[in-house]
Amino acid sequence: MLDHVSAALYRRRFAVLWVSAVSLVLAWIGGLGVEHRLVHGGFSDPGAQSARAERLVAEHFPAAGGDLVLLLGGTPSVDSPEMTSLGTALTRRAGQIKGVRAATSYWTAGHAPALRSRDASIGLITLSLSGDEDDRAKTADRVVPDIRRHAQGLTVLAAGPAQVQSEVGKRTAHDLLLAEVIAAPITLVLLLLIFGGAVAATLPLVIALLSVLVSRAVLNALAGAVPISVYSMNSTTSLGLGLAIDYSLFVLARFREELRTGATVRDALGPTVSRAGRAVAFSALTVALSLMALLVFPQFFLRSFAYGGIAVVLSAAAGAVFVLPALLAVAGHLVDRYDVFARLRGPAVAPGNGRWYRFATVVMRRPVLYGSGVVVLLALLASPFTRVASGLFDDRSLPASSQVHRATQLLRDRFDADALGTVPVVVQGAQTVEPYARALSRVPDVRRVTASSRDGDTTLLSVVTTAEQDSPAGTRLVRRLREVSPPAGATVSVGGRAAEVQDSTAAIARAAPAAIGIVVGSSLVLLFLFTGSVLMPVKALALNTLSLSATFGAMVYVFQEGHLSFLVGSPPHTGTLDATIPILTFCVAFGLSMDYEVFLLARIRERYLLTGDNTESVAFGLQHTGRIITAAAVLVAAVLFVFSVSGVTMLKLLGVSLALAVVLDATLVRAVLVPSFMKLAGRANWWAPAPLRRLHDRIGLREDAESPSTPPQRLPAPVGSAKRSRSRARPGRRPRIGRT
Repeated sequence: MLDHVSAALYRRRFAVLWVSAVSLVLAWIGGLGVEHRLVHGGFSDPGAQSARAERLVAEHFPAAGGDLVLLLGGTPSVDSPEMTSLGTALTRRAGQIKGVRAATSYWTAGHAPALRSRDASIGLITLSLSGDEDDRAKTADRVVPDIRRHAQGLTVLAAGPAQVQSEVGKRTAHDLLLAEVIAAPITLVLLLLIFGGAVAATLPLVIALLSVLVSRAVLNALAGAVPISVYSMNSTTSLGLGLAIDYSLFVLARFREELRTGATVRDALGPTVSRAGRAVAFSALTVALSLMALLVFPQFFLRSFAYGGIAVVLSAAAGAVFVLPALLAVAGHLVDRYDVFARLRGPAVAPGNGRWYRFATVVMRRPVLYGSGVVVLLALLASPFTRVASGLFDDRSLPASSQVHRATQLLRDRFDADALGTVPVVVQGAQTVEPYARALSRVPDVRRVTASSRDGDTTLLSVVTTAEQDSPAGTRLVRRLREVSPPAGATVSVGGRAAEVQDSTAAIARAAPAAIGIVVGSSLVLLFLFTGSVLMPVKALALNTLSLSATFGAMVYVFQEGHLSFLVGSPPHTGTLDATIPILTFCVAFGLSMDYEVFLLARIRERYLLTGDNTESVAFGLQHTGRIITAAAVLVAAVLFVFSVSGVTMLKLLGVSLALAVVLDATLVRAVLVPSFMKLAGRANWWAPAPLRRLHDRIGLREDAESPSTPPQRLPAPVGSAKRSRSRARPGRRPRIGRT
């Protein structure tokens, strides 16, 4: 089928390009204004007990809560008549701003000690805001500037969840723009160096532009029906750029390889589309299914990455399989023009015994030594992950110089524990709550419990604790509070920041097996259909898991525990990792790893079908893909690692971890572990039991060399190749995938 597609693409190349140009324009129009329709938040489980407690507090006790906390200082004492008058006026003004449900302060709450710093130099205004997380962040953007304008010289700082969301959103937008400015010249230089020539380097940018615009249009369309996280757009842009480069590099390399054999442009497109195009299609399908696993999580932050990621992956693959061949048909031999780095780069595939061929041969001479050495190294890198502690981002995810970080640190250092937020416990259906409150007060780390308010049969208890809300101690406290037996016939909901962290982590843990099952199951099935082997999919799964475990270990070691953090800009460490980032990294990085796996296996399998020599086929496959995979990994890692300049720890963690996963996979796994494993397995690499072999014969992929009418081809080994292995097929007999 793909042979017919390549012929049609050549004949209708100009029509394809016109359709592509129109699609670009339509996608650009469809994506206009998408940044204004994306929302903050999405890190919590909307069906969790903490979310129910938040809704009950908003419904029955609108004056409670501290979504936004304003710190007013700059005078010797907050008890002076002038400060009392101004503080009262500012509290009333804040309460009249749209989106503010209730406002209270030190001056309007009877000079409550909890709302004043211990040295009496700072007073607090606490605001309860209406709406969801995005609404509250937008309200904070209105309230804080307004109060500062009317503060008459007072210093006004803002803290609280709404302000954290607001500042993280603004800082993320700024840092992503900075990262793109830094990445652009680096990417252009690398494209010229790797692709060779200005013409060739421009082609993947066209595919990247197509995929990014399509993903923006998809996100814009979905934003009208479901909430889409503001963090998804720029991250999918980076993913689209990386995958477009990956797929374009693989297609372009095969096209050039065919041209060097003397084929015409038309003839070169045939194997380019049928071989490289098929590998790209399978790779994209694997990545898309890996990202689809994010849809099982209740947090729309994760689901947003699935929406944008799937769109950008499929559009990048479509561009590489259909649009890029049409561009190559028009450009022809011009793809090699203006190659200013030709001498530095050297030949794309060295004749006879290239560097990658020799490297694979050396590894396969001692597969146990090299393979076990890399396994031990990756296991050591993975070991810190046993100490992982999950949390959610807070003010400490921002630089210490940020306004909300400084404000929250003042609350920690100069106020009583009450100011940092109590744990709200909502009791419904209880006639009396005094015995239950006494039981709660006996829980470790609880200082006292007060009955704040009552509305009908609903009572709000405020638990003042010595435990930091965003810490493992805070989540342990929530678990203990929930273990206390509620009053007879009553329903209890424990809320607050620590409960949100606990519930979000638990929701991710509940959904993770299903997500992992989708990723693993789809990868196993697709690789079996691609290779006809049972062992190859299992091998890919094991090696990808090993490299990802090493990445997770590095996350904990650097970002959670703070070791070697100077390498990534010394981000503040809180003793926890954002619970959403490891699972997001797993789905994205696993898909990218399978990306490289498919590219490598495609060339190994193609060669094995021609020669029947397992060892030589592995060396040949690495020779023809080693430089491509390494170049693609360098480009993707460069784009992702630029996120390390961000001041937002969550964004920095995601970029660095994905870059590390790509580098580990493209170097240690593809260059060492794959040749070692395939050498030890021999012809068992391609084995499948008879029922699965028959299934693959019916629905799996088949190469031309597998056709019964095609005679076996005995190709000479490259100069300097390893000694022929015993696995070579006998002369006159066609090697068959699925048999040993």
